[in-house]
Amino acid sequence: MSDSPSNWANQTIWTGDNIEIMRGMNSASVDLIYLDPPFNSKANYAAPIGSKAAGAAFKDTWSLSDVDAEWINLIEAKHPALHRVLLAAMTDSDKSYLAYMAARLLEMRRLLKPTGSIYLHCDPTMSHYLKLVMDAIFGKANYLNEISWLRTVPKNDYLQGAVNWPRMRDVLIHFRASPEYDGFNQQFVPLSQESQDKHYRKIEADTGRRYQLTSLTAPGAGTRGHPAYELMGVTRHWRYSEAKMLELVEAGRVIQTAPGRVPRYKRYLDESKGVAIGDSWTDITAVQGQAKERIGYPTQKPLALLRRIIEASSNEGNVVFDPFCGCATALIAAEELKRDWIGIDISEKAAELVLMRLQDELSLLTHKVTHRTDVPARTDLGDLPPYRSHKTALYGEQGGYCAGCDKHFEPRNLEVDHIIARRKGGTDHIDNLQLLCGSCNRIKGDRGMEYLAAKLQL
Repeated sequence: MSDSPSNWANQTIWTGDNIEIMRGMNSASVDLIYLDPPFNSKANYAAPIGSKAAGAAFKDTWSLSDVDAEWINLIEAKHPALHRVLLAAMTDSDKSYLAYMAARLLEMRRLLKPTGSIYLHCDPTMSHYLKLVMDAIFGKANYLNEISWLRTVPKNDYLQGAVNWPRMRDVLIHFRASPEYDGFNQQFVPLSQESQDKHYRKIEADTGRRYQLTSLTAPGAGTRGHPAYELMGVTRHWRYSEAKMLELVEAGRVIQTAPGRVPRYKRYLDESKGVAIGDSWTDITAVQGQAKERIGYPTQKPLALLRRIIEASSNEGNVVFDPFCGCATALIAAEELKRDWIGIDISEKAAELVLMRLQDELSLLTHKVTHRTDVPARTDLGDLPPYRSHKTALYGEQGGYCAGCDKHFEPRNLEVDHIIARRKGGTDHIDNLQLLCGSCNRIKGDRGMEYLAAKLQL
C-alpha cells in the first residue's frame, strides 16, 4: 500500500465517534498512532469539579449493549483469525470490549503508512487479549515490543498489610505496520554521576577529557561472523573489520597498555549518548507528580511519556494521530517536537482542552487549529463506479441470497445496500456493499444490520 495524501488539515481535532471519522480518512496517511483507550477497568472516571478538565468523564464498564453487533458480524465474515480471538474472551464484558477495540484497530491498521507504527497504551487488565487482537490485525511478525511503564511507586504505608503485589505499571504494546517500518530513533537517558565516576576514571593528560577502555573483542564466527585477525601481535575475533580497526588505530582510539595485552577501545565520556533505554521505563513519573501539567483529566498521562514515544518512532514533519485524544497530551508533545498531528475524541470537552493547552503551554495561536464534527470524505479511492454497478458481482458472491432474511431471490428483486451508511463513514467501495431484498432494504434504511436483525426477529 503506497502513501496517500491526507484529506484533512494539520492540527485538526474532531469531536465524534472515532470509528466513523476514521472510516472517512484516507488510507496510509499517518506515520505514528498512539492510543490510550478505555481499559475495561470496570470503573467510571470523572474530572474533579473546579479542575480545568471539569466535565470530562467516561464509563469504563462494558456489556454487549455497548457494542454494535455489526462489528462482530463483519469481523466474523472478513477476519476469521480475529474472530477467534473474540471467541476466546472469558466474559461477555471482555468480548464486548475487544469487539469495540478490534473494529477500531482494523481502521488504524488501514490508516498507517507501511513505514509507520502504533503504540497501544493499556494496563494488565486486558493487555494479554489486546496483544492477541493486534497479532491478528497487524501480524505476529510485526510485533516489536511490550513496554512496561512504572507509573507509580507506592508509599511504604500503602504497602503495609497488602494482600497482593501492588499494581504499579501500565503496558505499551508496539507494532509496526509492515517490515518497511523505518521510524525508530534510539533513546537514551544521561549517565548518572555515580556511573561517570565509576567507569570514566581515566583522564587524558593533554586534553583533560575523561575516558574508559572497553573491549574490542567479539564472539567467534557463529551466526554473526565476527572476523578473526592479528592486531598489535594479538589474534582474536574482533568487533570490527580489519579495515575499520586500522582506522581506529590511526585515530588513536585503540590502546594497548603493554606488549602482548589485548588492545582496548578508548571511549570518551563527552561522546557518550548515555544509557540506552530498553523496554522497562522507570524514570518517568505519573502526571500526579507533575503539578505544572496536571489539569484534572481522568487518566491523564505525562508529557515526558509521549515525548519519548514520539521522538523514538517518528521524525519532524511526520503525522501523529491520537484517536482517543482526551486531554491532548499526545498532540501537545507532537506540536512541541515539530510533528503534524490530528486527534479525535467523543467528548466535546476534549476540543476545549486541546485549545486551552496549546495556548497555555505552547502559546500557539489556536485560531489555526481546525475543530470538526463531520465525517471526512475519502479521496484515495479514485473514481469509483456507481455503487449499483456491483450488483452482478455481489449476486454471485452471495449466491442470490438476501444478506438480511437469507431468502433466495432473482436479481431483479435484490437491491444494493451500504453495510455501513455513508453518514457513518461508509464508502461506495464493493467491500462496503451487499444485496438486500426490497423489504429488508426498506426496514434497514441507513441504520446498521443489527437493527434489521432485531426487526426480523419480531
